Amino acid sequence: MYSLDDLDVYNLAQSFSDKVWFQVIQWDSFAKFGLGTQLTDADDSISANISEGYGRYFIKDNIRFCYYSRGSILESKNWIRKAKNRNLIGQHVYEEWIMDLELIHKKLNSYIKMLKQNLDKNEKVKSNKP
Repeated sequence: MYSLDDLDVYNLAQSFSDKVWFQVIQWDSFAKFGLGTQLTDADDSISANISEGYGRYFIKDNIRFCYYSRGSILESKNWIRKAKNRNLIGQHVYEEWIMDLELIHKKLNSYIKMLKQNLDKNEKVKSNKP
């Protein structure tokens, strides 16, 4: 059995949200408490949903929370585009953050696939019981 801290996708999401936080905290108060709050909430939600799902007893619950996390990835991309368009971040930071999110997205999809495979195995075992 693996622990939550062994999940690459969780660790990447944690690191990403910290990276964004330390950038946003430097913005002026209007940007920080408007767009910045939305962005950091969405970023924090990625790892938070992965961890909440991991803590659930049922695989289906875990998968459902991973879907919430995936939604937060797309929401984060939205806020990052707005931050770039409003000159809060430069092109280089924008591209770096989008690439980070794309990697997290791919890893999350792989984790969901693995969970679904485990769910299928469990359901087959249950259906074969007398």
